[in-house]
Amino acid sequence: MSAQPKAPSFRKRRWRIAAAVAVLIGLAVYLVVQYITGGPGAPHCLVQAEGDAEPYELIPEQAANAATISAVASSRGLPERAVTIALATAMQESGLRNIDFGDRDSVGLFQQRPSQDWGTVRQIMDPVYSAGEFYTHLAKVPGYSRLPLTAAAQRVQRSGYPQAYAKHEANAARLTGALTGRDHAAMVCSQSRPVDGRTGGVAQVREKLVREFGPEVLPSADGIGGRAAAGGRRSVTVPVRHGATDAVGDRSQRGWELATWAMAHSAELRIEQISYAGRTWSAADSGKGWQKRPSASGSGTGDVHLVTAR
Repeated sequence: MSAQPKAPSFRKRRWRIAAAVAVLIGLAVYLVVQYITGGPGAPHCLVQAEGDAEPYELIPEQAANAATISAVASSRGLPERAVTIALATAMQESGLRNIDFGDRDSVGLFQQRPSQDWGTVRQIMDPVYSAGEFYTHLAKVPGYSRLPLTAAAQRVQRSGYPQAYAKHEANAARLTGALTGRDHAAMVCSQSRPVDGRTGGVAQVREKLVREFGPEVLPSADGIGGRAAAGGRRSVTVPVRHGATDAVGDRSQRGWELATWAMAHSAELRIEQISYAGRTWSAADSGKGWQKRPSASGSGTGDVHLVTAR
């Protein structure tokens, strides 16, 4: 009588189960990373100021949301510290993504809850509204700009994990420097597809500028934008003098604030070219970043010029 094959031992079976679980975990981690980063070779934005050893990387969606958060603070005349607190909070709460889910009824960039009087779901899913609500609550915190970031954020958010905001402070501060224009030309984005099926253009750029920075960012419609550019495209000129002081340094920071905002929203608004302070970024040649124009003085003054798709 032939011997019957032995059944796999308990140890072997346990090892196989463990290996299968490890493979599934690895796959899950890979998929999460691909979701967050957009995958290998995907369009991205890099933030690297002078002195930074390594760049901070975002995908266009994250950069656009961060730029909106910064612009809303600018429209309210809030300090850079407010922007850093808001960015670190949104990094922790949503990864700078405008998500429609979360803990219980939390939604949006800051995971605000309709049941706690932050607004309706539709309102909270509007980044301009949600950022404005965050700043409204932050401004009510006495001395928030002098508080540790975790303390200031927690006074607004009432999170169950208040210390989690701290790990984002360094990158939030770097991103603040780029978006507020303090660190000139510190953000560079590669070309990407639009975030939705709509095509950008002059009207969309003007509308978004006014909605995020306030009506003072542009003069009346009669005085700006709308002239035809080469190849049937359109151009918009954003005057730096609006919202800035007469000091050259302040004007330069305001100009880079506007130029960086346009860079962050370039995919969404189909902005093909940005020019300011003697430098130009082109979507068609985005890998080269900000290129210096030989004929420009680069003084840091002047207006921001944008060329959009049709």
